[in-house]
Amino acid sequence: MGEDELALLNQSINEFGDKFRNRLDDNRSQVLGLRDAFKDSMKAFSEKMSLKLKEEERMAEMILEYKNQLCKQNELIQEKKENVLKMIAEVKGKEQESEELTAKIQDLKEEYARKKEAISTANKANEERLKGLQKSADLYRDYLGLEIRKIHGNKLQFIFTSIDPKNPESPYMFSMSINEAKEYEVYDSSPHLECLAEFQEKVRKTNNFSAFLANVRKAFIAKVHN
Repeated sequence: MGEDELALLNQSINEFGDKFRNRLDDNRSQVLGLRDAFKDSMKAFSEKMSLKLKEEERMAEMILEYKNQLCKQNELIQEKKENVLKMIAEVKGKEQESEELTAKIQDLKEEYARKKEAISTANKANEERLKGLQKSADLYRDYLGLEIRKIHGNKLQFIFTSIDPKNPESPYMFSMSINEAKEYEVYDSSPHLECLAEFQEKVRKTNNFSAFLANVRKAFIAKVHN
C-alpha cells in the first residue's frame, strides 16, 4: 500500500471518528433535553396539585363556618323555646289568668312556631346552598379559572385568571355579599366594570348566579381586548 493510499485510509478513519463523536453528542443532548422537560412537567404538576389542595381547604373552611352559623341559630331557637315554656309554667301556676295574658301567650306560641318553621326552612336551604357552592366552586375553578376567597365584612372575593392571553396569571376580581334583604350585593371590581350594577340587578331578578359569573368574566375579557 502506497503513502497516498495510507493517507486516504487515515483520512477516512478520522472522518468516521468525527461523525461517531458528533452522533454521540447529539444523543446526549437529546437525553438531557428529555430529562429537563420531564423535570419541568413534574414541577408544574406538583404546583397545580398544591393549588388545588389549598382551594379545597378554603372551601372546607367556608362550609365549616356555615355549619357553625346553623348551630348558633339552633341554640337561639332552644333559648326562645325555654323562655316560652317558662312563661307558660308561670301562668299555669297562677289561680287567675287574664284574657290579655292568655292572648299574649298564644301570640308567643304562634310566633315561636313561625320562627321555628322559618329557621328550619332556612337551615334546609343553607344546606342545599352549601352543596351547591361546593359543586359550583369545583366547576368554576376548572372551567372559568375562578378562585373564591372569604374576606372581611362577611364578603366573598371572586378572582378570575386566564383573562388576558398575554398575561394569563393576571387577576381580575370583584367582591360581593348577601344583604339583609337576602339579595346579592356587588361591590368594587378591579379593573372597574361599568356594567357591574346592571349585572347585579339582573342576578337579583333571575337568581341565575352562574350566568352572572359568566357575564362578569366576559366583561373582563372584553375590557382586555378593548
